[in-house]
Amino acid sequence: MGSSSIIPIRLPLLRLVRVGSFFSSFLISLWPMLLLPQLARTASAAPAPAPAPAGDDGYQYHYNYGDALDKSLMFFEAQRSGKLSVDQRIKWRSDSGLRDGFLQGVDLLGGYYDAGDHVKFGLPMAYSTTMLAWGAVEFRKEITHLNQMGHTLRAIKWATDYFIKSHPQPDILWAQVGDGSSDHYCWERAEDMSTPRDAYKLDHEHPGSDLAGETAAALAAASLAFKPYNSSYSALLLVHAKQLFAFADRFRGQYDDSIQNAQQFYPSSGYSVSKPQTTPCGLALALVIVLLISYKWKPINDTKRIFVYSGWKDELLWAAVWLYRATGDEYYLKYVVDNGAAMGGTTWGVKEFSWDTKYAGVQILLSKVLMDNSYSPYTSILKQYQAKAQYFACACLQKNGGYNVDRTPGGLLYFHEWNNLQYVSAAAFLLTAYSAYLSAANANIACPDAQLQPQDLLNFAKSQADYVLGKNPKSMSYLVGYGTNYPTHIHHRGASIPSISLLRSAVGCVRGFDAWYSRPQGNPNVIYGALVGGPNKNDGFDDNRSSYEQTEPTLSGCAPLIGLFSKLQSVYGTPAVLTGSYHNQRPAPAGHSKSAEQEAPVEFFHSITNTWADGRGMAYYRHRVIIKNTSQKASIRDLKLLIQNLSGSLWGLSSTRDGERNTYELPQGQKVLKPGGEYSFVYIQGGPQAKITVVSYH
Repeated sequence: MGSSSIIPIRLPLLRLVRVGSFFSSFLISLWPMLLLPQLARTASAAPAPAPAPAGDDGYQYHYNYGDALDKSLMFFEAQRSGKLSVDQRIKWRSDSGLRDGFLQGVDLLGGYYDAGDHVKFGLPMAYSTTMLAWGAVEFRKEITHLNQMGHTLRAIKWATDYFIKSHPQPDILWAQVGDGSSDHYCWERAEDMSTPRDAYKLDHEHPGSDLAGETAAALAAASLAFKPYNSSYSALLLVHAKQLFAFADRFRGQYDDSIQNAQQFYPSSGYSVSKPQTTPCGLALALVIVLLISYKWKPINDTKRIFVYSGWKDELLWAAVWLYRATGDEYYLKYVVDNGAAMGGTTWGVKEFSWDTKYAGVQILLSKVLMDNSYSPYTSILKQYQAKAQYFACACLQKNGGYNVDRTPGGLLYFHEWNNLQYVSAAAFLLTAYSAYLSAANANIACPDAQLQPQDLLNFAKSQADYVLGKNPKSMSYLVGYGTNYPTHIHHRGASIPSISLLRSAVGCVRGFDAWYSRPQGNPNVIYGALVGGPNKNDGFDDNRSSYEQTEPTLSGCAPLIGLFSKLQSVYGTPAVLTGSYHNQRPAPAGHSKSAEQEAPVEFFHSITNTWADGRGMAYYRHRVIIKNTSQKASIRDLKLLIQNLSGSLWGLSSTRDGERNTYELPQGQKVLKPGGEYSFVYIQGGPQAKITVVSYH
């Protein structure tokens, strides 16, 4: 968790001697024209960014994005609050938060826990729902082809059902359950929660246009996602979306002014702008600044920084765009046109999209509106939105005349020290959607440094997804449960403590820190699909629970992955395989046994079926591993596995006949795994789970 920021625009410090108001104003009015030659020289002298190493060896890296998508959806099941449904796939979770809203006399069961804690923060939950729904709407065919639309809609509905209950009246929205400060003092499972479950609401006396607007956007986007499958539920979502937008627009204000304990965790963006003097000179300077921003004149020979104050304005535009898309009602399109300048949509070129900053999403969606109807009466304003959408894309692809998003040496976009990958996943999704819009319109983007084709955007989005899945300097998957090398010390309370079905006694607030947070072993529960915060600016990563900036997963980080992975899987094949590696290894020669797990259609499902402690207090676990042949066409024969870090006994596998150490095979009579077939074995371990990799198979 943490705050985000819009990338500041730097402006040169202008020093003028006051020799008369009129003369000063006149000089200021000439300043942009006098400055243009210098701007051109500055831009041309800007150093080119270092190229990313991605793909330098000439080999293509295709991961199993369908598998990554499936695991990403499982993360949302791990974050569920309330009474769990019978289709729950994450078995180490149980019912929790069953009295949420009880003290306030309202039913607030359901929804999602935000990250590694147990607060239901409204703003990131609503944003995550919008992104899930956008993926379901934009890539419906791709998600359906992967047989994942059911899971996707269930993930959306778990949130939208909660939003409906949280909105009992047109001008009331229950915005948060739980207190971040008290929650963070405890390390306990959701099922054992002992912290206060206070609920906080927005109303006309306590406005929150940003949160109400984002919730309206989520419900409008979800109404589109459900429309082909459940038209009555879609219509209900739209009723709530319209009411919430009207409430947000009529009673304006930032939600964290009304709910102040959210400020430490999810503050709505409010960035101070240096106030000009109230003199003609100052007013003229303010006008120049506006002109500079509007035309993207961004000289860099200065020390002054101008920050955007977006607050709730971007969310109102965002909600209106989604309501226009869901209803076709021109009222909402006219709203974004009429308020484009006043609310920053046509004036701010940004390099970040997140739970806090929606401008880039608004600008890309309105670019689609323009490309779908270039004869719209609002063309001139829509083109201004489109220019800012292009600014975002150019900045991500390092083609923006020096005003680019930072990157790590390994090629990862780098926005923030705290949970950087949530911004990466959002940017990659936006580029993927924008690529689809450009392709449909047979259009491209003219950046300051290059012409970009739609495929360029998709290729870059793929490079970011591949980095997440393992194509990085550490050869580590930052999506938990994907591949064999992923973080095991996730900053997540539920994942770090055995399931309540195994450890039945309650884990108290302080005991959780002593017994589980501080233990050096890996987490006993694999939280599949959790996108951790990720590496630092130098591609370094500390797999440690206390390194929460790097090891804590969030809803907002995982939500954009659904649409992203579905599109990549549709383009790069089923099943996708990895050829080559980050360290320039070549594929095995033809005719050899296949090796490397990411080439094998094999998936491992780990679970803990029992736990106990010896007389010294050392904990032991009984692990069950299911081996699944994910191919629907071919059988697997002579599967050979390498099992590392095994400290206890193993049952169900045989040592290989060649006697190779730590290498096992399926027993006689089970040598063949048919398409879709499964086989399981168990082992005893004191500490983190063993590492299992595929050595070879036929």
